[in-house]
Amino acid sequence: MLSVLVFAAVLIWIDTTILGIALERIADPRTGLGATPGELQWAVGSYALLFATALFAAGALGDRYGHRTVLVAGLGIFGAASIWAAWAGDATGLILARGLMGLGGAMMMPTSMAILGATFPAERRAGAIAVWSASSGVGVALGPLLGGVLVDHFWWGSVFLVNLPVVAVALVGVLLVVPNPKLAQRRRPDPLGLVLSTGGLALLAYGLIEAGQDTDWARWQVWAPVLGGLAVLALFTLVEWRSAEPSFDPRLFRNGRFSAGNVALATLFFGITGQMFYGNFYLQGARGMSALGTGLAFLPGAVGVALGSGIGARLAKRYGVGPVSGGALLVVAAGFLANLTFGLDTPLLWFCTVGFVSGIAMGMAIAPTVAAVIAVLPLDRMGAGSAVNNTVRQVGSVLGIALLGTILASSYRDRITPSLAALPPGARDAAAPSAEHTRAVAEQLHRPDLAAAADDAFMAALHITATTGALVAFAGGVLLIVAFRTRKPAPAPERVLSPTG
Repeated sequence: MLSVLVFAAVLIWIDTTILGIALERIADPRTGLGATPGELQWAVGSYALLFATALFAAGALGDRYGHRTVLVAGLGIFGAASIWAAWAGDATGLILARGLMGLGGAMMMPTSMAILGATFPAERRAGAIAVWSASSGVGVALGPLLGGVLVDHFWWGSVFLVNLPVVAVALVGVLLVVPNPKLAQRRRPDPLGLVLSTGGLALLAYGLIEAGQDTDWARWQVWAPVLGGLAVLALFTLVEWRSAEPSFDPRLFRNGRFSAGNVALATLFFGITGQMFYGNFYLQGARGMSALGTGLAFLPGAVGVALGSGIGARLAKRYGVGPVSGGALLVVAAGFLANLTFGLDTPLLWFCTVGFVSGIAMGMAIAPTVAAVIAVLPLDRMGAGSAVNNTVRQVGSVLGIALLGTILASSYRDRITPSLAALPPGARDAAAPSAEHTRAVAEQLHRPDLAAAADDAFMAALHITATTGALVAFAGGVLLIVAFRTRKPAPAPERVLSPTG
């Protein structure tokens, strides 16, 4: 049973990274959909958005109707959405399909955890959850490699078809060997919370992404959805605070260490997701590497995360979370600043070295911090705390794509505009959205100087974006160091937690 659940979980993590390898092709008007930077941000962000906001609803549905039932439904939705994404005829279709895949993934994660908690005895439960959690490292590492092979040999949509055999095998295994536990005391679904959280995050992300379509941040198309999104999220927090059975319990944030740890994790995933986004365009677009070569270049970072998780857990037991995880986040910030040394001719060994060191630091920051923020809660609140922690990390990913992607797009446009001034209006408009569009126009006009200008403008934009990510990660590291500067014993348990939290 454990192997079946691990196999299904790998699917979720593969899909968090595999799309990045195909973004360069999707953006290219010659080989893909000619997607604009904003459309690419939504293609990545819609997955994380639905994943983040549907986690609580999926857990409640599993409590009511059986966790295997919801897991099977999630696998089916994921598979159907993968087919849609593979043959999407335009960027809008791809964005919608990716959002549906996020919904399917959200239905798979909490139900798998609940099944493990309900079926494994206490003495084996921690080991089973650790094995299941290790699937994230496998999936994150496999995603770029599989994507690279597929994009190099087929078309960009093939990166989604790899999901289908995994879904098929997982469905058969789940139906044959996985039980269908339910809670005797069922949680009520929270449709209002789901609508408010999804709507608020979507509005906020829309406003931030819209800012990247034009350098004028004062436009109402930017500030109106941003303010509207913040207002809806404030209403969501108020509704959940006053609810007797909240799906997202904001009361947990009254614990300072829980708050600081989750905010720090959000800053980390903010930077990671944004860097994966622009890193693919750096390697494939500016440097002209193949998709598989790009996947291999990202592999040291994934290996580093896997190694860093174990190292961080051991060191945190000895020296504490503040010095270890907080210090690791400062190293992550330094890794982002190291992006300032990247150029068109930077040795690939240096890129891989920075990725490996940053990956180790990321693993050292994530594992001990997650354990620490859950440990500060009483046993009967750990299930709710784990759900909040997963959601906050995904929210960080959504905002990382929205804000850092927007900074990349707007910075590029600022710097490429002088080089486009002499072009005919039609060519100028076609070349303006991104470096991929500029290179396509340069090829059509036989203007290698324009392609070189696009590369230079992109590198300048990358450096600005990386600096922003570094500042955010630095703030998260300082917050962790301050919040966990002294050791405190874990609170005494109040009552035994039910299997599904």
